[in-house]
Amino acid sequence: MLSTLKILWSSFKMALQELRVNKLRTFLSLLGITIGIFCIIAVLTVTDSMESTIRNDLKSLGTNVVYLQKWPWDGDGEWWRYMNRPEPEYSEMRSIKEKVATADAVTYLFSSGGRKIEFGADYMENVELLAVTMDLDKMQAVDIAAGRYFSPSELMNGSNVIVLGANIWEGLFFTADAAVGKVVRFSNRNCKVVGALKKKGESMMGGVFGDNTVIMPYLFARTIIDERRFADPFYMIRARPDVAVGELKDDLTGAMRAIHRLKPTQDNDFALNEITTVQGELESVFSVLNIAGWLIAGFALVVGGFGIANIMFVTVKERTNIIGLKKAIGARPGIILLEFLLEAILLCLIGGGLGLLLVFSGTLIAGNMFDSFQIALSTGNIVLGLSISAIVGILAGFIPAFTASRLDPVVAIRSN
Repeated sequence: MLSTLKILWSSFKMALQELRVNKLRTFLSLLGITIGIFCIIAVLTVTDSMESTIRNDLKSLGTNVVYLQKWPWDGDGEWWRYMNRPEPEYSEMRSIKEKVATADAVTYLFSSGGRKIEFGADYMENVELLAVTMDLDKMQAVDIAAGRYFSPSELMNGSNVIVLGANIWEGLFFTADAAVGKVVRFSNRNCKVVGALKKKGESMMGGVFGDNTVIMPYLFARTIIDERRFADPFYMIRARPDVAVGELKDDLTGAMRAIHRLKPTQDNDFALNEITTVQGELESVFSVLNIAGWLIAGFALVVGGFGIANIMFVTVKERTNIIGLKKAIGARPGIILLEFLLEAILLCLIGGGLGLLLVFSGTLIAGNMFDSFQIALSTGNIVLGLSISAIVGILAGFIPAFTASRLDPVVAIRSN
C-alpha cells in the first residue's frame, strides 16, 4: 500500500513537472481532452436539466389529463386535413359530463392574444386572455401571490372579475397586493382584480397560467370577444384516479362521435391530445442531442488521446536514463509501467477537470440568465467526465508505459 502511494505521488509530481517544463506542448495536448469532456458533459448537463424541468412541469400539468381540441399535437404537418373540423363548444360540456363516466373533472376554456389592459394612464398591449370555467383549479395548480381565485358563483354567473399574471400586475401596479381590488379596463370593459398569480417564468411545457395572461370567467369573456372567430377553445378532461388515460380517451371518442353524430365510416373530427405526446417528442430531440454530443466528444477525445500518447512517448525518451537507473537498482517492469500509466491518467484527469470547470462556469452563467430554467452539473456527470478522462489516459498511456517497462537497463543508462 505504501509503495503504491509513493508511485502515485511520484507520478503526480512528474505530471506537474511536465506541465511546468513544457507548458505549451502539454496545453495543446490536453486541449483535446478538455474540449471532448466539455462537449459531452455540457450536452448531458443541459439535456438532464431539461428532462428534469419537463418532469416537474408534467407533475403540475397532470399526466391523467386529456385535451379535447380541433388540432392534434402530432399531426405530422398535414394541417389541411383538420381545417374543416368544428371547434369545441361550451354547449357540449353537459353532454360530455353525462356520457363520459370515467371523467373526474371537465373544464372548457379558450385563449385569445393581442389584447389591451388599462389602468388610468398606464396600459399594456399584446396581453393573453384566458377564459375559464369550473374545475380548472382541480387540474392546474393556481399559485396565488395575493388575493384569491374565482368563486364558483363568479364562474357560473360570468362576473366581471379577473386574475392577473405576474407580468401584468408588475407592469401596472408593481406589487401583487397593490393590484388586488383595483378596477381596470380590459378590451374596453371594466373588470375588478380579485387575484394576482405568482411569477412562473418560461416553461417548456407551459401550462395555461402564463405570466402575460389575464384570466376571467368564460361567461364574461364571451361578451367581449367571439370565441369562434378570435379564440382557440378546448376542453381539459381529467380521468378518475382509478381509470387509465387510455380508457378515458376511448370513452371520450365514443361520446364525441355521438355528440357530433358521426357515421361509423367517418373519421373523427376532433383530437384527443396528451402532455406525454409532447414529452415523447422532446425526449427524441434530447436523444439526438446526446448522440451529437458523443460524436463531437469522441473526435476531440481521439485527438486528445493521440496528444497524450505523443507526450508520453517523448517523456519516455527524455527519461530513458532515469528508467535505466531505476531498473538497475531493482525496480520491476510492472512498477515502471504503472508509474508512466498513472502519469498519463493524471494528465488526462487534469484536462478533464478543466473541461468540467468550463461546464460548471457555463451553468453559473446560464443560471443567472434563465431564472425559471436551472442548469446544474450533477455528481453523476462529474464522475462520468472523470471516468472518461481516466479511460482515455489508460488507452493513450499504455503503449508508452509498456515501452518504458521493457527497456534494457544497460542500454537505457548508456543512452543520451
